[in-house]
Amino acid sequence: MCYVKNKKGFTLIELMVVVVILGILAVFIMPAILDRPDEARVIKAQSDIRAIESALKMFRLDNGFFPTTEQGLMALIEKPDIPPIPPRFRSRGYLDHETEPLDPWNNRFIYRSPAGGDREFEIISLGADGEKGGEGVNADINNWEIR
Repeated sequence: MCYVKNKKGFTLIELMVVVVILGILAVFIMPAILDRPDEARVIKAQSDIRAIESALKMFRLDNGFFPTTEQGLMALIEKPDIPPIPPRFRSRGYLDHETEPLDPWNNRFIYRSPAGGDREFEIISLGADGEKGGEGVNADINNWEIR
């Protein structure tokens, strides 16, 4: 039987130093990694709003007006039965959805037409918290502020 006199291994202190270093790294790196999904949702909401804007402009090009607030964004998917009835509605609609589009936090977009001021329409996502106002990922995302 052969015994090894010089066993190589880690001492408890060496292991604790490694754990402390990993803990310090986690404190600084984890927030940066965890914030990314929220940033991605904000970018997705902006992209969705741009797509809805394009669909609204196509609707107007075909029919001469934007859907009303009462008709809502469903007017881009199914021909509205609430006046004004679009005379040249596309058979497949203007959005590739079967139901009303939702923002990345599964909340309905707010759509108004006519909108306040000089805007013909407005599309709003209320952000992560689903409430008006807020900061960061909770801030409202408005079509007139995206460019």
